Amino acid sequence: MTTVTASVARDGADEFSVEQLELEDPRPDEVLIRYVAAGLCHTDLEAARGTVPTPRPVVLGHEGAGVVAAVGAAVTGFEPGDRVLLSLDSCGRCAHCLAGQPAYCVDHIALNFHARRADGSVGLRDAEGAPVHDHFFGQSSHATHGLAHPRGLVKVDADIPLEVLAPMGCGVITGAGAVLNSLRVQAGSTVAIFGAGAVGLSAMMAAIAVGATRIIVIDRIPERLTLATELGATDTIDASTVDSAAAIDDLTDGRGVDYSIESTGVLAVMNTAAKVLAPLGSAAILGVTAPDAALQANVFELLKGRTITGSVMGHQAPAVLIPRLLNLYRQGRFPLDCLIRRYPLHQINTAVADVKSGSTIKAVLVP
Repeated sequence: MTTVTASVARDGADEFSVEQLELEDPRPDEVLIRYVAAGLCHTDLEAARGTVPTPRPVVLGHEGAGVVAAVGAAVTGFEPGDRVLLSLDSCGRCAHCLAGQPAYCVDHIALNFHARRADGSVGLRDAEGAPVHDHFFGQSSHATHGLAHPRGLVKVDADIPLEVLAPMGCGVITGAGAVLNSLRVQAGSTVAIFGAGAVGLSAMMAAIAVGATRIIVIDRIPERLTLATELGATDTIDASTVDSAAAIDDLTDGRGVDYSIESTGVLAVMNTAAKVLAPLGSAAILGVTAPDAALQANVFELLKGRTITGSVMGHQAPAVLIPRLLNLYRQGRFPLDCLIRRYPLHQINTAVADVKSGSTIKAVLVP
C-alpha cells in the first residue's frame, strides 16, 4: 500500500476535499504513476456533480502527466523512470480499438466513467478503510500517485515540462484533433470556432498550423477573445453583445464558413455552428452538457453538401496524435503554455472557481 494525497469528490457538488488515502500496489496488468501534474477538465466537474455515470466518492482527473514508479509483472514497454502522459482507457480488442480509434471503444463508458476496474474493484481506501473510486479514465490523476493501464500511457521526452504537457490528455487533443482528423481542415479555408476555452483555442492553434487563412473565434469573455487575437485569430466575435450567426454572415459576405467547431457544449450554439456553414461546409461537435440534447438542422441546407459530425478525444489514438502536437509545440507553432495556469493540488477548489468564472482557461494541478 502507498499513502497518497488526493482530491476527492464526495457530495455531488463541484467541491473537493483533499485527503490522505491508501493505494494498493499495482496488479500484474497495472502501472503505478507518480503524478507531476494533471489538468482540470470540464468533464471532471460534470463527474463531481453526478451528471455523468461516475460513482462517488471518487478521485477524478484524466489529463495526467507523471513518472512511472512501478510496473506490474505482466506489463511490457514501460519501466520505472519513464516520463508519461495519460489519456483515456480502452479495451484494446474491439474493432474500433484495433482500427486505431480507442476513443470509440465499445467499452468506453465502463472503462472511463465508471471509475473502477473491469472486475468492479477499486484501488483506494480512505482513513476509515472505506473504498474510494479510482481508475477514472484509467488514471484518477488528481492525486500524488495512481494506478493506470499501459494502454492509456504515452512516453514523452524530457525536453518539455510535464506541467505543460498534462492538458494533452483530453482537452488539447479534443480541439486540435477535430481540426486535424475529424474535419481535415484545408489550407486557405475559413474556420469558425465557438468557445475560446482550452478546447476551442487548441482547435484554433491547429487551424493556424494547417494554414487556414481566416479564423473566427466566438466567445462571451472579452479577455479570452483578446488572447485568441494574440495567438493568431483573424476575427473575434463577442457573443454577449451581438448575434454570432449574423456577425459571421457579415464577415463572410453571406457565404458562411468552410468549417465550424463547437466546443461550448451548449445546444443553441451547436445549432448556430451548423447554421453558419457554407455549401459543402463541415461542422464538428465536441461535447454536450445534456445527454438527451437534440440537434436541429435545416434539412434543405444539409442538401447543399453540408455535414455535421461528432468528435471525441481527437478522433485518433492519443499515442499517435500527441507526438504530432508535440512536434508543433517544439517548432513554436502550438503555444500551449499560453493557456495554462498552475495551482497546487490543495487549491483545487480555487482552480474550479477560476475556471467557472472564466479567468483561467486551463488549470493544471501540481501535487
